[in-house]
Amino acid sequence: MNIVRKINDELAIAGQVTLYQLKQIADEGYKSVLNLRLPDETGLLVDEQQKTELLGLYYVNLPTKSEDINNQGTFQIYQTIIELPKPILIHCDNSIRSAAIVLLYIAIKQGITFEKALEKIINLGLI
Repeated sequence: MNIVRKINDELAIAGQVTLYQLKQIADEGYKSVLNLRLPDETGLLVDEQQKTELLGLYYVNLPTKSEDINNQGTFQIYQTIIELPKPILIHCDNSIRSAAIVLLYIAIKQGITFEKALEKIINLGLI
């Protein structure tokens, strides 16, 4: 089971979550789940959207490859994070994409340009 890591009061990251973890985050007051996994990845939670929504959480799947994190793709994810009720759990398979997206989101919110934020993410080895 992957660890859910709370980043701040709005965001947490994880690798692939289990049904038990979805129940836990719902009980802890999370409002949304953003899944970055692609449909052809192995180890997906079957019917994740249905199971998540049955727990009363909003669910969005924006399939994202690490190498596709660019201005346009990241802007769509950024907008989704802004619009989703918080707190949000953002997950992928091993939490690396999730961490990169969250760090980009936080940096952009703090006024750092996308290019500078992306440079920092690349230097950390997240993409």
